[in-house]
Amino acid sequence: MSEPSSNTGGCVCGAVRFTAWGQPYRTGLCHCFDCRKKHGAPFGSFAIFPADRVTFSGEEPGVYARSAAGRHYFCRNCGSPVFGRDEGSDEVELFTGAFDEVDRFAPTYELWICRREGWLPEIPSVVRRYERDRAGPQRTEP
Repeated sequence: MSEPSSNTGGCVCGAVRFTAWGQPYRTGLCHCFDCRKKHGAPFGSFAIFPADRVTFSGEEPGVYARSAAGRHYFCRNCGSPVFGRDEGSDEVELFTGAFDEVDRFAPTYELWICRREGWLPEIPSVVRRYERDRAGPQRTEP
């Protein structure tokens, strides 16, 4: 049996690095205010991986507690957002802009479309759109 492929990434200055093995559970876009502000962009883009398939190296990232359980991690040197994880969760949200390679993961769903910019074109790979958050605990999206 072959080893799953690895996907590497990190912050702008390279101080915080990650490696994720295999394919993510799901890849999506979020237009909520938290994601927009965190990324300084009209939406956030992320790939959700099993936590046991992601390792981190380099500097200890800074952490921002966005809610009672939600945490966003960033490089303390350059400020780049790198990943998110809810306390106790077995999933890690890796921000797609932090991957070393482009075109690795196409989004298949969008969250918080009630806050989506009207000038954004439809994204062909997106097959589900949620007015706000996803309903239910399912791991995957189409």
